[in-house]
Amino acid sequence: MVTRTPHLINLLRGWPSPSLLPAAALTAAAARALSDPTISVPGLQYAPDPGFQPLREHLAAWLARFYGAAPEADGICITGGASQSLANMLASFTDPGFTRAIWMVAPCYFLACPIFEDAGFGGRLRAVPEDDDGANVEVLAQKLQELDEAWERDGRGAKDLKKGAHRKLYRHVIYLVPTCANPSGKTLPLRRREALVRLARAHDMDTAPAGAAAWHRLCARAVPAARSAPAPAAPAPFGHAVSNGSFSKIVAPGVRTGWVAATPAFAYGLSQTGASCSGGAPSQLAAVMVWELLRSGELERRLVEESIPQLRERHRRVLEAVEALLVPLGVAGVRGADVADRGRELGVTVGAGERFEVAGDEDGARFEREVRICFSWEEVEDVVEGVRRLSHAVRDVQQGKFVAGRRVDATYIEK
Repeated sequence: MVTRTPHLINLLRGWPSPSLLPAAALTAAAARALSDPTISVPGLQYAPDPGFQPLREHLAAWLARFYGAAPEADGICITGGASQSLANMLASFTDPGFTRAIWMVAPCYFLACPIFEDAGFGGRLRAVPEDDDGANVEVLAQKLQELDEAWERDGRGAKDLKKGAHRKLYRHVIYLVPTCANPSGKTLPLRRREALVRLARAHDMDTAPAGAAAWHRLCARAVPAARSAPAPAAPAPFGHAVSNGSFSKIVAPGVRTGWVAATPAFAYGLSQTGASCSGGAPSQLAAVMVWELLRSGELERRLVEESIPQLRERHRRVLEAVEALLVPLGVAGVRGADVADRGRELGVTVGAGERFEVAGDEDGARFEREVRICFSWEEVEDVVEGVRRLSHAVRDVQQGKFVAGRRVDATYIEK
């Protein structure tokens, strides 16, 4: 038996590993773009409100190839990333005096909660639980009906408080990751997606899926084709679904560039948010470099030949480790927070399930017995070692060797 102080393995951080960051590719893209005045001048100037037009066009074509739909550059708005664009969508298309609730599929991406709260929806976030197929649309339908009846009874939300030709207020917003959900990893089947779209139309709800198209390819199941969704008899100009995409996981988080794909009316309306009109679309220079990566084919090559294969291998290895080391232990009588606390003493950090409950509606979906394991940041052998340390933490909690809030045994067993 050997006792030592271990280096900390971080299975909480969802960042890409430094080995996946495309520094050389971005250097080359920047050199090519900045050496051509027809590109460098607009790239260094204030941007058009909807974003750098060549990127909008190339991105529309790229997404069309992926989803099998017709490209529509007018339906693309370039943003400063998924978080910034979510805040801008709330600024332009919701109002706490009119919008009744924000519905979040739980477990949720917990850092989205403060964005909704900052927009005036503190105390009005509502959890939508998942089942084996992801978001439970039947439960959502029931909760929507109950809330709408309560608002109508009380006579609330009768007026649109924000006016403007390029603006529409929604009564409800649902935020979800429909493919490879964060953190559950579940993917909504097509029938659920169709039901969700019908529900959004019936309740004047904006459905705001988050995620990056190429990232979806890590999932075992195929992404349902968007063209299979039923079309309304009379399409609403602003629509009831937007895709909030980001290059953070496709290129690198530091580029702070993303896109919203929606109807042309919604995309233009988003571009007219005050924060974008003052100075134009954000991340203009980064958008130019991303366009160069996309135009040259380097972005697709890196995804297909480097990023996705590496991440798939990490995913395979972590699943093998979980099945071999954690599944046999079970989770009966184990709290995720206790396992996370004990794991930290043993040199591994994970996210306790309570982090991923919807702020203010924790009782809507509890995750006291879960933890999230991220495999993108640490190198693969450290990820496997982290799972092994986590198995010691689970065993210690099960055997009463760890009491919440009190250090009982901080040693680390090598083997």
